[in-house]
Amino acid sequence: MHGSGAVPKVVAKNPLVEIDGDEMTRVIWAMVKEHLIEPFVEIQLERYDLFLPERDRTDDQVTVQAAEAVRRHGVGVKCATITPDAARVKEYNLKKAWPSPNGTLRAILDGTVFRKPIVVKNVPPMVRAWKKPITIGRHAYGDVYRDVEMAIPGPGRVELVYHPSDGGPAHSVRVHDFKGAGVAMAMHNLEASIRSFARSCMGYALDERTDVWFGAKDTISKTYHAAFKAIFQSEYEARKADFEKAGITYSYLLIDDAVARAVRHPGGFLWACMNYDGDVLSDMLASGFGSLGLMTSVLVSPDGKFEYEAAHGTVQRHYYEHQKGRPTSTNSTATIFAWSGALGKRGELDGTPELTEFARKLEESVIETIESGAVTKDLAAIAEPKVEDYVSTEGFIKAIAERLRAKVGAGAAAR
Repeated sequence: MHGSGAVPKVVAKNPLVEIDGDEMTRVIWAMVKEHLIEPFVEIQLERYDLFLPERDRTDDQVTVQAAEAVRRHGVGVKCATITPDAARVKEYNLKKAWPSPNGTLRAILDGTVFRKPIVVKNVPPMVRAWKKPITIGRHAYGDVYRDVEMAIPGPGRVELVYHPSDGGPAHSVRVHDFKGAGVAMAMHNLEASIRSFARSCMGYALDERTDVWFGAKDTISKTYHAAFKAIFQSEYEARKADFEKAGITYSYLLIDDAVARAVRHPGGFLWACMNYDGDVLSDMLASGFGSLGLMTSVLVSPDGKFEYEAAHGTVQRHYYEHQKGRPTSTNSTATIFAWSGALGKRGELDGTPELTEFARKLEESVIETIESGAVTKDLAAIAEPKVEDYVSTEGFIKAIAERLRAKVGAGAAAR
């Protein structure tokens, strides 16, 4: 027994990589650990601090170390982090505008990001047709996130040139003959990365028993987008018998057709998206299903490594209020589900079902708390029936902890 009135802790076999972050989500992170994790779970946390000043101090090597730790241990949980712009460089007195930590993690782990809405009864979807969650599978490499760009100062020709490594003749295509100033951009992707993306989506669909959509624009991009389409088709063909046995389907759609169909569809499918499409559409789906605070996010690598995170920002405005000592009402649901997802996967991989069961009870406690009407300000504005008052950041977490303690205690008594 641990502490007064405590229940026996669930013991994890192997470490979990903890990746701390910035601003209000960093404050929430500490509260979640204090009230929802540490009283109930005994687990070794290998911690990496991606607090912006620490990334600056280490020349962002701490981000690389965190990614390598996830590869080593198999499961990580990450807090939201800042991707600094010029204003942030000045605010934090940084050496430079460091790249997105999520982009670095995705590049090293070469994974696919799966984002799924958390559905609660009293926060109905904005889109009337949606009855089941729509999961976004986002390719996590290349396209505009690895592009090179050029400002064109005046008239001239821009070309794209490929020089074979074997010394063969170069190949070039004309991009544009500029008559005046403009801009140009080149993007790339890798066959191996696209294929691992497709395989991850097919595997996820089979695990979840859900249909798969993939949308691109091969009618316009007859080489770049067409490559994605062809690879997805070949990976589907390789698993076609498994799909038929599971009673699920794969469909290729033009991306504009997919968007039009999605808003009239009842949901319950995996929507595989190219990198930028997934970035935009996951936020649209999160808002459409209720809130960015009600969205799970997990990066899955081709070799079975998992990094769970909250799919939203660092809640900068609330942080400034918190710094002034003013009360806040920040939704911690996505952060809590990052922890529950990581703990559940740790239990699954380690063969400790009691840890996976704890993760399930933690998620149930969150959903039941929201459905009871104890909600933060963002959800109070859209909940049905209408909530007259809302709880504070810490009040929300403590209300969840009370329900969780009852659930875990009841389970311990039953054993």
